[in-house]
Amino acid sequence: MPRTHKRILQVLADTFLLSLSFALAMLLRTESLAFVTDGKVWAALVAALPVTLILFVKLGFYRAVIRYMGLRALITIVNGVVASAMAVSGMIVWLHLPIPATVPVIYSVLAMCTVGGVRFALRAIYQRTHSRDKTRVIIYGAGQSGRQTVHSMAQGMEHSPVAFVDDNPDLWGTQIAGLRVFAPSELERLLRDYRAKVLLLAMPSVSRTVRAHILKRLEHLPIRVQTIPGMAELVTGKHRVNEITEVSVEDLLGRDPVPPDPALMAANLRGKSVMVTGAGGSIGAELCRQILRQKPEVLVLFEQSEYALFEIGLELAAARKAAGLDVRLVQVLGSVRDRARMEKLMRSHGVQTIYHAAAYKHVPMVEDNAVQGLANNLFGTLACAQAAVAAGVESFTLISTDKAVRPTNVMGASKRMAELVCQALAHGGGGTRFSMVRFGNVLGSSGSVIPLFRRQIAAGGPVTVTHREIMRYFMTIAEAAQLVIQASALAQGGKGGDVFLLDMGEPVKIAELAERMVRLSGFVPVIEGDAASRKAAAGADVIPVVFTAPRRGEKLFEELFIGTVSEPTRHPRILTATETSMDWGRLSVLLSALQAACDADDEADLRRVLADAPIGFAPRRAGVSPRSEAVVPAPAAVAPVTAVLQSGAAGG
Repeated sequence: MPRTHKRILQVLADTFLLSLSFALAMLLRTESLAFVTDGKVWAALVAALPVTLILFVKLGFYRAVIRYMGLRALITIVNGVVASAMAVSGMIVWLHLPIPATVPVIYSVLAMCTVGGVRFALRAIYQRTHSRDKTRVIIYGAGQSGRQTVHSMAQGMEHSPVAFVDDNPDLWGTQIAGLRVFAPSELERLLRDYRAKVLLLAMPSVSRTVRAHILKRLEHLPIRVQTIPGMAELVTGKHRVNEITEVSVEDLLGRDPVPPDPALMAANLRGKSVMVTGAGGSIGAELCRQILRQKPEVLVLFEQSEYALFEIGLELAAARKAAGLDVRLVQVLGSVRDRARMEKLMRSHGVQTIYHAAAYKHVPMVEDNAVQGLANNLFGTLACAQAAVAAGVESFTLISTDKAVRPTNVMGASKRMAELVCQALAHGGGGTRFSMVRFGNVLGSSGSVIPLFRRQIAAGGPVTVTHREIMRYFMTIAEAAQLVIQASALAQGGKGGDVFLLDMGEPVKIAELAERMVRLSGFVPVIEGDAASRKAAAGADVIPVVFTAPRRGEKLFEELFIGTVSEPTRHPRILTATETSMDWGRLSVLLSALQAACDADDEADLRRVLADAPIGFAPRRAGVSPRSEAVVPAPAAVAPVTAVLQSGAAGG
């Protein structure tokens, strides 16, 4: 029905309800029907009706949609009915009508019950009818966010809140937003009584440590756990306050980031010309976002992928406009292996600070494309670093990885070689200050296991883990980028060639992480080879967790230290390590051998050279437990290189 027709229908209904209320008021007061035939009695109503209806129209009463009516509509009804009762009283006095003085009072009460009651009854019927198709939700957190969530859900079509749970004993047994508040200890009973399907965390302001503790207590419950966004996501605009999201892995890990040091964040960036290589990648893009906020004069985005460069360029341009920043953005397509072009770019834009994030980082992919992977990661770093020295760049920071420590794959070996290149150039007497920042996995990066687990759970499983004992360090992309920027600033007081290590917290067992993600999605994990988990899951919605063979080059445990000596810095989550390096004379022999293998596209020769290099490279085959793999022996073909390298492998 058109909206205009609905409004006309409401006016006619109100005319009838007001007339009925007046008639009932007269009947209740006089206890007689004699007034029905008395025209003077109805004269009061004839005068009151237009006043009431006109006031309803002026106050926008008929613009309100009945199923969304709330307190504001109730106030309008009260105002209109009170005005109507006053009009009746005025007519009684003015025309000396035979109507008792208490009739207007009774009339106003009845009119509020009929006009308002009918509408709110229709709203209740509508909501009750549609709530049958909604997902029943228990809300954990009866604070302001929880109350806002209840009101938001009442207007939506997907969720129906049925109860609150809160840790505050003072709230237990009370009613908030029409829902009773229970203790967390009653959750199991509530799930049975209310048949809830989702438990929603409505605590955006609590720390990740507290959220992780709560999630740990909820894991055993057979219910899907979701959340409203945290304060950081609300502030950045990533999510809205009433938006429901999946529980983040950051909440599971319970790691609260340390606020960045403003002085360190700005030291190499504020008012300077900055270049980020690999600007379209996960780490590179986040570095660009963080750098833009520090107001550099120029930000050069260097990227090999046209699409990735377009996307990050578009995002940064929008962020620059929204923040009113005067930063020149330069988007450049190209390869970091092109030294001449890199040097030309650095000179033309007066680059002072470089963050070298361009690299192939996906271990299995680089294992299958070893020559191209090493050429990009090692010789791309070499070309970029040499160009920086020639162009007089002040600061050059290499984004490294924990896989560079005693590497078992070509990706890790290539990054360790890149570290040696930067260390050798740092000790070569140039004006460029080199530093390296080494850290583990970042959450949400390309190739990360977390998005894969989410897709597998959404598809009904199985969730695949390569090994039962495999462990990894994790950190958010934003925190990693901030720490990289601050570490590069700490290098200003160093001797050059500093290796910085980020405190990644405690390593996480991937199988346990997979189990927790399955449980918090409302399913019961069935672990391959675990009869107890299969028995416990009988009759429940299950998702299998299966173990595939370890992939080629994969380690069970990642490390951040090559040696055993590390020192704290002024930042609590940044350490500096004293590690072995090579002088340029010895390193150049190794680089020449690797360059020859790349030029010949000879993967076997490349692997042999790496295995004989002083980087601890111990390659591992796919499907073989890392504990039992043997190192590939070095053939006679690379013996001359080996002899030169071993003459001083740990020098410098």
